[in-house]
Formats: sequence, structure tokens, C-alpha cells
Amino acid sequence: MGDIEVGTASWTDKTLLESGWYPKTADTAEKRLAYYAEQFPIVEVDSTYYGPPNEQTTRLWAQRTPEHFTFNIKAFSLLTGHPTKVSAIYKDLRPETEKKNVYPDDLEKPAYEEVWSRFLSALDPLVEAGKLGALLFQFPPWWGIRRSNKDYLLEVAARCKPLTPVFEFRNATWFDGDNQEETLDFLRRHRLAFVCVDMPQGYKSSIPPVLEATADLAVVRFHGHSKKWTSKDIHEKFGYEYSKKELREWAPKLSDLSDKADKTHVLMNNCYSDYAQKNASQLIELLEGVEGD
Repeated sequence: MGDIEVGTASWTDKTLLESGWYPKTADTAEKRLAYYAEQFPIVEVDSTYYGPPNEQTTRLWAQRTPEHFTFNIKAFSLLTGHPTKVSAIYKDLRPETEKKNVYPDDLEKPAYEEVWSRFLSALDPLVEAGKLGALLFQFPPWWGIRRSNKDYLLEVAARCKPLTPVFEFRNATWFDGDNQEETLDFLRRHRLAFVCVDMPQGYKSSIPPVLEATADLAVVRFHGHSKKWTSKDIHEKFGYEYSKKELREWAPKLSDLSDKADKTHVLMNNCYSDYAQKNASQLIELLEGVEGD
């Protein structure tokens, strides 16, 4: 079995803080991150999707975690073509518009380029500390398989170099019929890392649980199987606790996947209460059992 790091997609969620998972002594942001880092080797930061990080914050993250801790950072929404609140964009780069939400084309090209530059440079403290894992680029449900979108994957990889972008699709056309092999071949040919997902099926945004490594890093994100996947309430959407039986079935699959990559990141994104933390701990235990077989 290759190197597998298991963690969650949040350590600050309000419902997690209310769940009692943190000891009462972890009563500050600094202490909570330190406690989290004692339990898991990796965390995914999703708040950077809603608003780009600043260097002061990433420096604190680096300072408050152990030497070999890993942060995966979710790309700012504007960089993945999602509607982005004007108020979330750097103040001096905001377009003059009456719209509340904008897309990349709504910005002047120099402003868009500057957003990219500032987003990446804000991660420098994590890079310098050797704690930056991957940059998660999760694309919107309408972002289907087409040449222009494949070209954008290559553009993102070039912009991020030497950092490691990983790509998660939310449009089923990437995996319809023969498209699945075409998608995986394209990613492998260009050494682009594919994000495998476990998620509810039967929706336009549903991607099947294809466990493949297309680069040196493999990533798996567990979104749960909530029956309210289309809810705008994020806790209804991701509020799903995996059973031990479900995770037991996943452990050997993840072990096999790790044999195909140098490193594998497994993130529990079922962030409601302490579901993700419980399931991540259970999965670590199960993976240790597979390793011992």
C-alpha cells in the first residue's frame, strides 16, 4: 500500500464546534487547529473557494501545525467559472457593475490576471513551510466535456506550476460511455491529477465513483449520500454519516488506488457535526487493518 493521508474538509464548521468533538481546552482558533493536526495529517481548506486567502492567514496556518502537516486549498470560485460575489473579490479589482455575482468575463483581463497572481502568492507561506499539498479545482455542474474546457485544464496546470492542481468534475458528460476513457487518457497524458469522488448518483452533477490515478498524486473526496443533495442548505447537502460497513468496503479499494500513485489524499467532505472527523478516524483504522493483512 502506498502513502495515504486521511483527513477532512473542515476544522472550523459551526456544527463541528457545537458537536463536542473538540475538548473544552481547545477554546481558540489556534488551539483547535493544533488539536485537529494531532488527529489527522491533512486538511482541506474550502473557505478559500468563497473568498481568496491572505498571506497573513496562511502563515498562521503554517505556524500552528506540525512539520509534516498538509493543507489542500480549494481554488477561489472565480478561477473555476462559478458565480462569484463581487464583494468576495479583492476590493481594488472589483468590476463596476450592478450585478451581485460575476464571472471571469465580467472582469477586465488585467484584473483577472491579478486575481490569479494574488491567490497563488498568498499560499507562499505554506509552500515555504513544505505544507502545501494540492490546489483543488472543482468545476461547476454545467462545465461539460469539450475541447475548450480541456484546454483550460492545461492552462490551470501551467498557471499553478510548480504547485499541484487536482481536478474534480461535476458534470456527468466527462464519464458518459466512451468519454470516461477519453477523460482519463487525457489526464494521464498530461499528468493531471483526477479527483475521485463518492457522491449521490442520479443527478446531472453526479460523477460515478471511478477510482483511478492519473498522476503522481491521487485524491478521493467523500461527499456522502444525502437524499437532499440539491438542497441549498450545505448541512442538508453534506449531512451524511458513513456506516462502518460502507467504509470497510472502501478501505481495500483505497489501498489498491494508493498502489497506483506516489501519494493518495483522502478527504471526508461530509461536514456536518463531527461526521467527517468520526468517519476519517474510522477509515484510518480500517486502512491500518488492510495494511496488516
